[in-house]
Order: sequence, then structure tokens, then C-alpha cells
Amino acid sequence: MAHLPTIEGISKAHENLKKVISPTILQKSIWLSEKYHADIYLKREDLQCVRSYKIRGAYNKILSLNEKERKGGVVCASAGNHAQGVAYSANLLSIFATIFVPRFTPLQKQQSIQMFGKAYVNLKICGDTFDETNAEAQEYAKTKQMTVVPPFDDLKVIEGQGTVAHEIINDANFKMDYLLVPVGGGGLISGMGIVFQEKSPHTKIIGLEPKGAPAMKQSLKKQKIITLDKIDCFVDGAAVKSVGKTNFSVCQNFLKQEDIYIIPEGKTCSTILELYNREAIVVEPAGALSIAALDLVADEIKGKNVVCVVSGGNNDIGRMEEIKERSLLYEGLKHYFIVDLPQRAGALIEFLNKVLEKDDDIVYFEYIKKINRAKGPILVGIETKQPNKQGHLISNMERYNYEFTQLKGRQLRQLLI
Repeated sequence: MAHLPTIEGISKAHENLKKVISPTILQKSIWLSEKYHADIYLKREDLQCVRSYKIRGAYNKILSLNEKERKGGVVCASAGNHAQGVAYSANLLSIFATIFVPRFTPLQKQQSIQMFGKAYVNLKICGDTFDETNAEAQEYAKTKQMTVVPPFDDLKVIEGQGTVAHEIINDANFKMDYLLVPVGGGGLISGMGIVFQEKSPHTKIIGLEPKGAPAMKQSLKKQKIITLDKIDCFVDGAAVKSVGKTNFSVCQNFLKQEDIYIIPEGKTCSTILELYNREAIVVEPAGALSIAALDLVADEIKGKNVVCVVSGGNNDIGRMEEIKERSLLYEGLKHYFIVDLPQRAGALIEFLNKVLEKDDDIVYFEYIKKINRAKGPILVGIETKQPNKQGHLISNMERYNYEFTQLKGRQLRQLLI
């Protein structure tokens, strides 16, 4: 396929970016190294000037534009991080940018886009998924005759993202056995893969996708680009319905479907909280994927050198309640039930005494609807001290003949989150 990114292009992008950003650190994590009996290093792109690696591809692309394209202005669609990179670059280069973001984009990212772009940015919020937002951005660019700066499916963008690997190779004074990289549209892993194939071909590259958007894994499985019908947008930096064409072509050279690991959103949330509590590192959901994946490869990485790309740290504090909720549900520490309760005085106290044990706690309670029948439904959330203790809750309700339904998955998220 013509016009694929090259190692030479990535080296040139590295030189271009020296004027704009400083290399981020490759930091050994003592805690993770001890936990997994390996040497775990974190490539801290969360410390980048826009708190993600996306500045690399955005700046490299915009810098490559000719005078006419610069005067016409640029357009991009993004879940937030690429938009911040475009905004920052547009301001630096005095180029006007119209930026489209999905409705689920955290407020923190929206505010950062405006801050970095200042008077050079026009922010438009539309679409319930990245793909819907991207479609509107493409139509706008066509109508206004403006240049699109794609978030991942572009030669110059991929070469810019590949500079993350360039820095790792320069900084690592050890043999890198494993490289763990988050995957959304595929821009980062394709750019990094080009460098590692050339400079460190023995390194095993593992890509990480959220369970709610496994576009790369499905595409590698079918050996063609697959468009997912539905996605979970929670891991906003890695939630796309389909990967980029150029990115996929590159990734096919060094990745198989078994090289892509799927990370549940709840596991990602647990990792976010653990990273903050243990290391005081603030990451966004996509930024936690590589570290969340360590549990999946724990046995094979013992005694090995592992590099985890922490891709971004743009997390909105307003999301923390949802992050905690998803984590507790994933860890089996919180459980929700709809229970038919007798509609008489003392019925609730009786339920609590019969079903709950000493360390259980009611954290949510609601009468779903008032009815005149002998029994009526309640929604109850119960938090336990130990994982997967719903067994005693269910057995106690069955023992005392309560009619109940346990809520899980999409049904629960639609009701509560």
C-alpha cells in the first residue's frame, strides 16, 4: 500500500517536535515491579504539555500543511485529547481551528481545548459517538473548504505518534521484553510498532482495547476493518467503532488478534483508583489500559522488562463517582437487586435483618413505584466488605422466599449510571 508511514518520517517528526515539547520520562514503578516480580517502566505521556501524547501527531500534521491550507484553517473531530493537541498546535502556529467533540467528552477536556487554543479555536459539541461527531466534522470541512486533521488515520499523525517509541528507545538502557500500548483508532500503536520493528524487533508488542470497543481485535480476527454496531464510550480516548485504514495496514505487519487484550471498563476504573492511591498518578480511562493489562500477563512477564505507555491523564473530577461505582461493581463489592417487598409497616427492617450480614451496608434504596398490591418493588444497592459476597445475599433472599432480580451489565448502567 502506498503512502505508509516510515521510520524516516518518524525521525523527522521527532526533530520537528523538539521545538514544541520536551521528552516525557520513562519511569520505573517500584510498586508495580514488586507486585508483578518484573521491572515495570511507565512511559508518562500523562505528563505531556497537553496531558496526552496526542500533541505529537497533531503538531506534526499541521506543521506539514502548505500556506494555502494554513490560511484556510483546519478542522478536527476528537473525544478530547487529539482536540487539545490540535488546539495547542493551532495557537502556536497561528492557524484557526474548528474542533468537533462528542457530547460525552468530559468537561475538563472541553475547557482545556478552549484554554490551549484561545482565540484560534471554535469548539462545536455534537454526536453521541466519535463516529457521529467525525461525520459532522468531515461535512463541515468539505463545505468550508478547510483541511481535516484526523485523530489517527493519517500518515503525518501516525509518524508524530511514533515519536513516543523513538524516545523510549533512546532512554531505555535495558532490553525491552514487552511493550503494552492502548489502542483506539490505532495511530499510537502503528507508529510505535514501526519504530520497534526496526530498533527493537525482539520486543513483544501487546495492544489493549476496552471491552466496549474492541475494533482492532475484531478487525485483525477478520483480516479486514470491522465497524462495530455499538460501543461503550466510557473509555473515551479509545472508544471508536472502527480503526483507521492506514493504521490497520501497518498493524497487520506485526500484530495478530491474540496480541490484542481486552480490558473490562470496571478493571480500568479499579486501576485508575489504585494508581492514584498508590502512586499519586492521575490517569484517564484510556491511560490506565496498559497497567490494567498487567494482571492478564502476570505469569509470562515475571523477571522481564516491561514498558507500559500511560497515554493520557485528562480525567474530569466529576467522573470519579462513576469510576468508583464501576470499580466496586467489577470487584464484586457492590450489588444491586430489585426486590418485591411486602407493603406493610416493618417490612423493610425485617428484610434488612434477614438478608444482610454484619459488615454489609445499604448504599442505595428506592421504591420503584407505589402500588396497591400486597407486594411492591424496591431497588436496593448493597456494599460488601469482601469481593463476590453476593452469594449470601442471594441465599438469604431465597431462604426467606423474597422474589428478586439481580441487576448487572447494561441493564444496571442504564438505570444508575
